[in-house]
Amino acid sequence: MKNTEQTEPLKTIEIDGRSITILGTAHVSKASADKVQELIATGKYDAVAVELCPSRHKAIVNPELMAQMDLFQVIKSGQASMVAASLALGAFQQRMAEQMGIEPGAEMRVAIKDATDAKLPVLLIDREIGTTLKRIYRNIPWWKRFSLFGGLIGSVVSQEKVSPEEIERLKEGDVLESTFSQFAEDEKDLFRPLISERDEYMTARLRKESQENQYQHILAIIGAGHLNGMVEQLNTNTSHDPNKTIDELDAIPESSNWFKYLPWFIVGLILVGFTIGFMRSPEIGTAMIIDWVLINGGLSALGAAIAFAHPLTIMTAFFAAPLTSLNPTIGAGMVVAAAETYIRKPKVADFNRLRSDATTLKGWWHNQVTRILLIFILATLGSAIGTYVAGFRIFERLSGG
Repeated sequence: MKNTEQTEPLKTIEIDGRSITILGTAHVSKASADKVQELIATGKYDAVAVELCPSRHKAIVNPELMAQMDLFQVIKSGQASMVAASLALGAFQQRMAEQMGIEPGAEMRVAIKDATDAKLPVLLIDREIGTTLKRIYRNIPWWKRFSLFGGLIGSVVSQEKVSPEEIERLKEGDVLESTFSQFAEDEKDLFRPLISERDEYMTARLRKESQENQYQHILAIIGAGHLNGMVEQLNTNTSHDPNKTIDELDAIPESSNWFKYLPWFIVGLILVGFTIGFMRSPEIGTAMIIDWVLINGGLSALGAAIAFAHPLTIMTAFFAAPLTSLNPTIGAGMVVAAAETYIRKPKVADFNRLRSDATTLKGWWHNQVTRILLIFILATLGSAIGTYVAGFRIFERLSGG
């Protein structure tokens, strides 16, 4: 077998008499997959670590995992936006894979298969993708969050080919970083949660596994973009408690207090406006209620209609949004998406086609699973816009407009 050591960076670090060898790979390189196969075949290692979290690992060993999800539970638990973002990420990466003729992460598949065949434990050292996405969301200013999420969804609409520059960045770096960099206005906002935090996290996981299971020589397969950071962490942070580091980096940062209470503040202003309106005259108060229902409910219903929701779902959006907007603990999108799920339950075929349909704009509207996610997003967005528009209209009436 051809030796690829010249092109695939390899570093070995000694820790407390035990060794950790880190292979920096390119996620779209056949040479990287060959190198992984070559190293495992040497028999030098008693464990193989991969840059995967449990969720991404399950998606590799069970490609139909998405087809097995409980959609109603996803909506109820508030994970609909996260699932939609994950599908959009997957759609972008699939488009890149089709253009390049090799699926990103091929070396991880080889590592899992060959380690399993050699009866070596496979260690999942990366942080959960959901936690990383949430920490990215909390790390960027609130006004940039809409453009980031919009960019993710917009990547499905775009049919442009991935540029050679983007492909080279993917070869040299991290698959998540390369993907997110397409949608971020300022990549500095992404660096900490996407790269440096994960360098620390994966290093801590390697230390923990080495100490607790007494592995003598771990082979770690990671993207080349993490190699230098992890080597530095292993060489310098020798006294850090790995469990403490893992716990800190697994935590979701709290929202700032003003942002947390902002929805309640807005609801309070709306209710005060209604009260003042009825105190002035029943006619003004009634006109405010009508404005609130028509604008808030109308825009939420419009969002559901754009997603081709069932007529009964659109009616649900119209009547639910004005009520849920006065209770920040319940979102209009959750109620509307649940109604659509009840009225038009996704079929087995929708789940089976989920991965392929998510790669095209037409597929998102055609597949009932992704359409329900769109209904959730657009009905929520319509209600949010409606809350502010109707709120301004209410105070225009109070000022005599």
